[in-house]
Amino acid sequence: MFDRTRHVYQAKLVDPDTEWTRRRLQILLGIAAVVVLAMAAGGVWSVVSMLTGSSSGDGTGSDSAVSAQDQLADKQLPDAPLEAAQPGSLSSGETGTIEIPAPMEVGEVGVATGFPHTPEGALAQLAAIDTTALTSASVRVAQEVITAWAAPGGPTAESWSGVQGLAALLESAGMSSDAQNTITIGAEPKMGFIKGTVGDDFVIPCIDFIITATTASGRPQQVAAADCQRMVWQDDRWVIGEGEEPAPAPSLWPGSQASFDAGYQWLEVPQS
Repeated sequence: MFDRTRHVYQAKLVDPDTEWTRRRLQILLGIAAVVVLAMAAGGVWSVVSMLTGSSSGDGTGSDSAVSAQDQLADKQLPDAPLEAAQPGSLSSGETGTIEIPAPMEVGEVGVATGFPHTPEGALAQLAAIDTTALTSASVRVAQEVITAWAAPGGPTAESWSGVQGLAALLESAGMSSDAQNTITIGAEPKMGFIKGTVGDDFVIPCIDFIITATTASGRPQQVAAADCQRMVWQDDRWVIGEGEEPAPAPSLWPGSQASFDAGYQWLEVPQS
């Protein structure tokens, strides 16, 4: 599916010698959806029902626990058009806030870590993993990130959507696989929710980022990008767990009514 989606998007790109337009950036970041987005089409489900039913299975057996994890990961979330990820109208309504912990240290490959053994800690760790990989603008660094932060049986340096998406983004922009001096990519986690948990050691957090890309000759452009991953507690830290990556969350401009309707909440690090 990834290759088919990439080819469709690449066919729509404007001439590579022209200035980056907003639409082109949206398309490029749509390719990189699988960096932190996974913009595959999903069935329409009630987000609220998934948020209220946070625990699946009783965890009394390893087979039942794995089955519950797969069921939770495979539950589809609402799909959203590319336009919904673009900067747009903000809602005057309200949504909740998730307080996420601050990191206590810097871990492997420069990824912030030291988050607590809580669902919010899992969300914070995923944000740190995604941010480090994407903002590196380097396929090699993204590969190092997933190698250090995935459990055995989890995504690999070849299979991780983050690596594949970043490679597609740089390739489509006519850049090398290590474009740190050519493009600057920022990733700010703005909203999120906990899709669910299975026991204390398995969480699927979903995060909606604002991605900002700037080339040497262009002005910054922005798009929303969402990611969900299986997070497991191993060796006193959260890592991306074994199994297929979860069904994608919708990429919605933070603060839009659509983001509120999808169940996203603001992410906030409490002031010490």
